[in-house]
Parts: sequence; structure tokens; C-alpha cells
Amino acid sequence: MSEHSQSLILPHDQYNQELVANVHPDDWINPEPTGRYNIVVIGAGTAGLITAVVAASLGAKVALIEKHLMGGDCLTVGCVPSKGMIRAARAWADLRKAAEFGLRIPAGVEYDFGAVMARMRKLRARISRNDSAQRYANLGVDVYIGSGRFLGAETIQVESAGGSRILSFARAAICTGARATIPQIPGLHEVEYLTNETVFSLTELPQRLGVIGAGPIGCELAQSFARFGSHVHLIETAHGIMPKEDRDAATIVEQQMARDGVKLLCCSKDLRIQKTDQVKRVMVDSHGQRYDLAFDEILVGVGRTPNVERGGLEAAGVEYDKNGIMVNSRLQTSNPNIYAAGDVCSRYKFTHAADAMAQIVIQNALFPHPLNVGYAHVDALVMPWCTFTEPEIAHVGMYEQEAKEKGLEVETYTYKLNEVDRAVLDGEEDGFARVHIQRGTDKILGATIVADHAGDMISEFSVAMKAGAGAKTIAGTIHPYPTQAEVNKKVVNLWRKAHFTEGTKKVLIKLFAWMRR
Repeated sequence: MSEHSQSLILPHDQYNQELVANVHPDDWINPEPTGRYNIVVIGAGTAGLITAVVAASLGAKVALIEKHLMGGDCLTVGCVPSKGMIRAARAWADLRKAAEFGLRIPAGVEYDFGAVMARMRKLRARISRNDSAQRYANLGVDVYIGSGRFLGAETIQVESAGGSRILSFARAAICTGARATIPQIPGLHEVEYLTNETVFSLTELPQRLGVIGAGPIGCELAQSFARFGSHVHLIETAHGIMPKEDRDAATIVEQQMARDGVKLLCCSKDLRIQKTDQVKRVMVDSHGQRYDLAFDEILVGVGRTPNVERGGLEAAGVEYDKNGIMVNSRLQTSNPNIYAAGDVCSRYKFTHAADAMAQIVIQNALFPHPLNVGYAHVDALVMPWCTFTEPEIAHVGMYEQEAKEKGLEVETYTYKLNEVDRAVLDGEEDGFARVHIQRGTDKILGATIVADHAGDMISEFSVAMKAGAGAKTIAGTIHPYPTQAEVNKKVVNLWRKAHFTEGTKKVLIKLFAWMRR
């Protein structure tokens, strides 16, 4: 196993041993290729796994190549471990506000960060069975553990400790994902720093943690570590947190993070890092004030960089740049027989986006399209996303400003959670639902939800947009009472009320008067 793979799976306890046995078994023997493959998939993250298993289920001859850990970032260093930590951090935070619900917690309660991480590793190992090399082999996929490199437009070489294999293919799918972006900060490379690829190997809680980058990764982990008891400073060059979201939405999360103990240093400038014998010093300007801070650990979370190096893309005639592999709306690369999906080519670096793109690759790469029709297009995707802070921020479609920039007349409506009974009763009333509707129609252009369960609640808008159903459909749908999801109906009812004109009201008044007579 490579040093990179080993660094992702510390400590070497029983749970990580189970993980490795599933997703990078040491005794794995690569198959001997027998003839041309219908499709060779490079990278066994979400996009690669879905492409390979669905293609094999349809009867295609499929090869899947992975040089590190099957399951990719989502399983090992992304969604799975982070959400395990977030759930534990929420439990710790709930305990601190238990008195609100009539529960008196005696002094001397033990908090065990090591147990939190052990639980995460245990659950990650359990989930890894779904992504195991043996499972995919049993499903009809030829699994190759090793490093893949294109030799030409129709061949790829797999190098492993067990030797070399050369595979020929009719189609290929590049699903090599992305890695943590490392910014050019003076002194950063002089210290040992954490990224999402190494932070989940911690077994002891850092007492002082500096987090660089207030995007989704930085905010989720900064809040979690603060709830565990770390003294956290969150450093961001932009103003506030999550600069891509609506300001009032991000501000609600920012205020909760402040209550959890996160100290935000935004609009930061002149960031420098220095190593001393005992600590890691971070020097930064924020709003005109110079800070000199000492940390036990520094976590870098400033984005993702596509993995396009050392894969022989030039030999295959596949064009790429710093943003990843270049693809058209069908996810074809500059070599029409080679496709790409997932983080390596998409601005939507989400597991569910990779899944959706894999479906497009399968439809376009494996099936004939007479008269050049019947292709699937990535432009048709309705893409929701969620940042799993507390409260969560979920969004789908366009933001108001984005709609206006496209020349669309838009009506925006916002309904606050503190007017939703269930949110009040749950003590989770900080947030809102917002919907953007195209003027003159009931077409939903986009929606944002800020709530403790926003990621679950946004799907109602996603389904409506995908189905071409408008605000009238949601307004006319019965929602169980009391639920927080009622806010979805309440916000579109604001639109319905706004379009109940005075003229209509006058007509109805006359009608009711006639009925009384």
C-alpha cells in the first residue's frame, strides 16, 4: 500500500484494519485481462463505483482501477467520517443545553474525544463493506488495485506490487476525484498541518485549533471541534463565512458558531505561519487588527484540486487545466471515447453529484444514439447541496442575484422558522425557508433553507423543480402538522397570498353577497 493510503488510515486499530481489508486488501490479486473491455473506469470513488457496478449489471465487460482506497474521499476522508464527528459534536452540544428541557447534568461528566473517533472509525469500517473490492468483484467487475496510466487512446496500464497489466477498452471513464488544495501561505510548509485527509486520524483533541478557510469543510469541522472543547479560530479572507451563500443565511450559522466558541477572523490579510519548539504560530490581520496566535494544530480547508497528474492524459488525447478535465455537456472529454465524472471535472464536488454524473456517463458511453439523439446532459441536472453545520444550510437551483443576472424577473419570499410551531417546540427556530419564483408564473427557480434538518427538507423543492411542478403544487400538498417541513408550504403560500389580488377579492365579496341573498 502507498504511503498516501497509509496516512489516511491511522491509527492501526481493529476498525481501520477492517477498513483496509475491505477497500485495499493486501492480498488482492489483479485479474488477467481477457479481451477488450466495454468500459474501463479509473478511480473507485462514488462516480467510479456507480459507473462500474451499473455497467456490469447491464452486462458490460468492466474494469475498475483504484490505486488508493476504494470508496474514495467520501468513505475515508469526507462525508462518512465528518458526519460521524458532527453527530457526536451535536450530542455534546445538546448535553450542555439539557437544562432547557428539564435535565440537570451533575458536575464531573466525562467527555471522551478518543471514544468519538473510535465510534467514527467503527462505523466507517462497517460502511466500507459496501465499497469493498470483493463485493464489486462478486458483482461482475474486474477490480484492479494499482496505479492506472493511459498508454494511448484505447489502452491503459495498471502497475501494482503484483506486476503490470495492460487493458484495452472501447470506452473509458476518468473518475479520479480531487484532493485538498494547499494554499501558498508563508511558513505553512514548515509545520505539520492537517487537511480533511488527515484530520480524521486524530485520537486526541487539540486544545488550540486554527482552521484556515470558512467554506463548508472549514465551518463544519470548526464548529465540531469547538463543541468538543477545542479553542478554535476560523480564518477567512472573505467577509463572514460561506461566501457563496446568502449573507443572512450564513450569518445565522455564524452566530451559532460564535455561541459554540468559534472565533472568526474574517477579511484576513498577510497570513503567515511560524513553527516554534512547542507550538505553531499564526500571524494574521483581521479588520485592521494584528493577531499572533499559538495553536497545537492547524487545519487547512480552502477547497479541492482535481487529480489530473500522472495519469497519462496527454497520451490519451484528454485535455485538462487547473480546474480539471474538460468535458462537454455529455461528459465527453476531448477524446470522444473517454468520459469523466465527479470531482475531477465538476464544479459540484459532492457525492450525490458524482452519482448523478455517473448515470450520465453510463447512458452516453454504453448505448447507441441513432440520429444523435437520446443523450443525457449534465446541464439538465437539478443539483441541491447542504453544509452540515448546525443549523444546516441547504440550497437548490439559482440564487436571486444569479437569476437576475440571467435576465429573469424573480419574486423572492422568505418565511422564518420562529413562526413554525414544530421549530419553536424543538427549540430550533433560528432559520428560514426562501424560494425564488419566476414572475408571471409559479416556476420555482431556486430555494434556500436554513434549519437543523435543512438537508432533508430541501428535497421537496428539488423534486418539484425536476418534475416541472411549481409553487402551486407545493402549496396544494398536505404537510403533516407539526413538522418543520411545513415551512416549505408556508413560504410558497406567501407567493399565493401575494397574487390574491384586490380585484379578485372584490369579485369574491360580490359573489358571497349574492350567495347570502
